[in-house]
Amino acid sequence: MKILLCASKTPDTTTKINFSADKKSLDNSGVQFILNPNDDHGLAGAMDLKEKHNGQLTVIHVGDNSVEPVLRRCLAIGADEATLVNANPTDAYYVAMQIAEAVKGENYDLVVCGRESIDFNGNEVADMLAESLGVPSVSYVASVEINGNTATLSRFIDGGMEKLTVNLPLVISVTKEFAEPRIANMRGIMQSRAKAIKTVEAAPVDALTTLISLEAPPKKSGAVMIDIAEAGKLIEILHEKEKVI
Repeated sequence: MKILLCASKTPDTTTKINFSADKKSLDNSGVQFILNPNDDHGLAGAMDLKEKHNGQLTVIHVGDNSVEPVLRRCLAIGADEATLVNANPTDAYYVAMQIAEAVKGENYDLVVCGRESIDFNGNEVADMLAESLGVPSVSYVASVEINGNTATLSRFIDGGMEKLTVNLPLVISVTKEFAEPRIANMRGIMQSRAKAIKTVEAAPVDALTTLISLEAPPKKSGAVMIDIAEAGKLIEILHEKEKVI
């Protein structure tokens, strides 16, 4: 069984975000990048499937070589190999098409993506990638069981869960329920140093969107502390000032 994990890097959730002077990119100064948390759940679930089905797991990323520590961590967790598409990702379509071009002819049985990255929250790459590869796509997957050429999936839908079967090959985007992230052990870390990261050059793909500007959300106003004995004052503020009651 051949499995592909699409890995994106995102700023650590504790990082203070600043933008460049022209407000068209992230200011990377002092930013700690990590494996996108949703992809981390996908990595753990992909490892479960690899071990259960004696499979092979490849990790792919579209970006520059600054992602090497993230890919090394994936290799330390147990991925067999990693591929870096040397490109400057501009939108979800561009990323999906670069991945599709890079894996053409590899015949992966299962492609795993996190449901979205925590920076842009687009939830687009998996479906675009599946369309380009000509295979089915299922989103918000919480669990998967593989039996031969068939996958049995449980996925979140409005108001509940849906269970369905889909033929492989297949692209899925997964939620945090897919698997708990793993921690690399020393043996895995040492072995990862001997694993090569394959670099491929970007394909001639045009982005479909243009970034105009980035800006931080407006700052929240300061909190007003009210003594528990002053319930009347709270009601007055909510009614007269905030106009919510």
